[in-house]
Amino acid sequence: MRITSALIDPALLDLPWHIPLEEWPADHLVALPQGISRHIVRFVKLNDVVYAMKETRERIAEKEYDLLRALERIDFPAVQAVAIATDRQTREGEPLETVLVTRHLQFSLPYRALFSRVLRPDTMNRLLDALAALVVRMHLTGFSWGDCSLSNTLFRRDAGAFAAYLVDAETGNLYPKLSEGQRSEDIEILRLNIFGECLDLQAAELLHESIDPESVVDDIVARYERLWHEVTYEQEVARDARHHIERRIRRLNEMGFDVAEVSMSTVDGGYKVRPKVVDAGYHTRRLMRLTGLDAEENQARQLLNDLDAYRAESHLTDEQQAAHRWLTEVFEPVVRAVPADLRRKLEPQEIFSQIIQHKWLLSEQAGRDVGMGPTVQSYLTEVLVNKPDEQAVLGVEAGSLSDVEVEAGLI
Repeated sequence: MRITSALIDPALLDLPWHIPLEEWPADHLVALPQGISRHIVRFVKLNDVVYAMKETRERIAEKEYDLLRALERIDFPAVQAVAIATDRQTREGEPLETVLVTRHLQFSLPYRALFSRVLRPDTMNRLLDALAALVVRMHLTGFSWGDCSLSNTLFRRDAGAFAAYLVDAETGNLYPKLSEGQRSEDIEILRLNIFGECLDLQAAELLHESIDPESVVDDIVARYERLWHEVTYEQEVARDARHHIERRIRRLNEMGFDVAEVSMSTVDGGYKVRPKVVDAGYHTRRLMRLTGLDAEENQARQLLNDLDAYRAESHLTDEQQAAHRWLTEVFEPVVRAVPADLRRKLEPQEIFSQIIQHKWLLSEQAGRDVGMGPTVQSYLTEVLVNKPDEQAVLGVEAGSLSDVEVEAGLI
């Protein structure tokens, strides 16, 4: 048996590689919700880290491993490739399939685990928004997925929305740039896969009666096309309206996209402008640069808004100084205020984002700013305490699908 690994974890060597993955003993496994897969998939916990193991053919495993490593280098939202175990054999010398090892994405769930009895329209809308943004970001980087679907995606909470992560890259390819044909093929595959997933949910009576599968696939394609147009279209600007260029860049930043450069050419009476959008994650990167906090895009936007408000109230002109004081005087005290037994409910950035929203609701009801102290106490005792231990469900301790289904009722 041979292991090629991107991370040094000697505990990987102690796993029962001589046994088919389907037959691995329960004392090596943790129970986690997983999406539909054509392969055998198991979750293993080693040194407080949960890994996903997928049994597949060697050539496919090597290709997916290389692709996931390449996506990690460009900071694309995908699971992290850890290792491939090849040349596996039983004790009798029978060959076994290769295993691809990826690091489980904490606080993430497959789409089927995001509801218990019926997938409601508002949840479906948020899933489709996240998936459309993922596919646009993917196509901007030159990645052709080849199997776009909800089943091949993991979702994390992102300040009231969802952030989508690619979890299966075995059918993908990375190019310098995608052609229109390659983009169209991906979208057609997305349309067919989501239609099938909706029919599957409908047959199991898990789809809300107001959701029509045909409308869903038309909707996801329309969402993708609107977003793709917004980040790529060539805009004509009059010579006396140059501020429209700056407005376009600000709008792209607000949507979460970074602009590396702007291509401009002169035409009669004005200019043609095409921004070069390099990637999503504008707010995430700004928050990381200012505070060192790693957050999803919507979480980062909310945290930055709170930071900017703090800076204005404190009359601080230096952005770095304001960020440091906000981190030490606002964010960290709020996180420390969460009792130890409640810290596994949600990740700190999501808790802070929800507290900001809770503060707004309380202030609206009271007709005044209620302040952060009372808001935190109210949120901890009335909201957070009623949530299940999401981190326990997702890897720190073995969870069960029923736990996830309970959580889904709170979405």
